[in-house]
Amino acid sequence: MSCAMKSLVEDNDRYLKSFQLFLERSSEHKCMQDFICGILPDILASIGEGKANLNVMGVGSGAGEIDLEMFSQLHLKHPSVTVDNQVVEPSAQQLHLYKVLVSQKPNLDYIKFTWNKMTATEFEKHWRENHLTKKMDFIHMIQMLYYVKDPGATVTFYQSLLDRNGKLLVILVSDDSGWGKLWRTFRTQLCNTEISQCVTTGDIKAYLDSKTVSYQNYKLPSQMDITECFTEGDQRGELLLDFLTEVLDFSSTAPPELKRGVLDLLKTPDCSKEVDGRVIFNNTLEVLVVDPLQ
Repeated sequence: MSCAMKSLVEDNDRYLKSFQLFLERSSEHKCMQDFICGILPDILASIGEGKANLNVMGVGSGAGEIDLEMFSQLHLKHPSVTVDNQVVEPSAQQLHLYKVLVSQKPNLDYIKFTWNKMTATEFEKHWRENHLTKKMDFIHMIQMLYYVKDPGATVTFYQSLLDRNGKLLVILVSDDSGWGKLWRTFRTQLCNTEISQCVTTGDIKAYLDSKTVSYQNYKLPSQMDITECFTEGDQRGELLLDFLTEVLDFSSTAPPELKRGVLDLLKTPDCSKEVDGRVIFNNTLEVLVVDPLQ
């Protein structure tokens, strides 16, 4: 990443603002909800056979909306079990929103929440230093492997916490999404080397295949309206560009040729399609369901 450009994650307020706009403009949560209601129930039915209590962990759970949707499905499949839920989330603001959501939601008495204001890496260190041995029945890592230094090692550590019938759920952008094309083209200019950032399910699948780890995968078609990105000075367009490139104030800090190259690429069929005069970005996600270490 050029010296003049800073990573978007360095400015938490702007990151959350751009993330919120991304959620409003994309079908990301909708495609996740379709997966949670349609495919996830059968996966959840296969965990924790005969147990009265299930151990669940959310790594990078954010404000908890997706977590609670998954718990609804878990409760339908295992109505009589109690749940110990470890929440791992580094943002105090997101944790606060999660706690508020829990306080407003009825019928969650069967879940005991343990709040860990930590990154995935800090939590791993905490787990190892305290020699914890608890085994997990279900761990989910949704859209968070961009923010660790070594995604493969992170997946392997959390996979090692799974109990015999446990499952590790990973959701990232798909290799054949617009993100995949953007990152393959501009990886050296855009990607923050302190974290993995430009990682897709293609990278994780290659890693798992190299370790002969078994997993299932499911594509989640998704899209995002990025039309305003092409209007110079449009505030929402600039926020979306920041989110797409993960660069703080990309419009004003990127070298002109990089900015031009990114905008040109975003308009190509590799990344987007035009629908009724709007530019619709390919935001397709992919789910990997990883089995325990053998």
